[in-house]
Amino acid sequence: MRNAKVKRETLETKVEVEIDLDGTGKGSIQTGINFLDHQLRTLSKHSLIDLDIKAEGDLSHHIIEDVALTMGEALTKALGKKKGIFRFGWAITPMDDSLVLVSIDISGRSYVNLDLDFKEVIIEDMEAEDIKHFLFSFAQSANMNLHTKILYGDNNHHKVEALFKALALSLRQAVSIDPRRGEGEVPSVKGSL
Repeated sequence: MRNAKVKRETLETKVEVEIDLDGTGKGSIQTGINFLDHQLRTLSKHSLIDLDIKAEGDLSHHIIEDVALTMGEALTKALGKKKGIFRFGWAITPMDDSLVLVSIDISGRSYVNLDLDFKEVIIEDMEAEDIKHFLFSFAQSANMNLHTKILYGDNNHHKVEALFKALALSLRQAVSIDPRRGEGEVPSVKGSL
């Protein structure tokens, strides 16, 4: 079973994340931040990864960061030795006026390049910089390469939603078992990731 449950508790936050990589896209998300909940339900739905997230804390920034860190840790734990996965994933995804590119490599090495053009400081009930910080923290914690680019768009809500949908599709592809590789082989010439 490719699933994991991770808890993170600090003086600032309490976070629980349960993940099932072979799920059906059920997302039960409760962070107290409406726009984050919406994006994480979207991520779950389109990646077909079941996510159960409960988080509380003193400040939105701390909750957002710790949810991202805990999700990354849970993803890594659920992947185990990463045998048989596709490893790479990419998507170019529209949302009305917006078009976003995301590409990932679950390589065991962290690298993040976020080319995100948000015209507003606040998007719904989140700071735009916290959206960037969420993505950075998630990729760092999951030890993955994450490259994102908003190709165009006017509406910031649509840009963010296209971004999370593209991330979802990229994750779905990358964590899936490659039927040609089988579950025994690690997708690397080094023999490990």
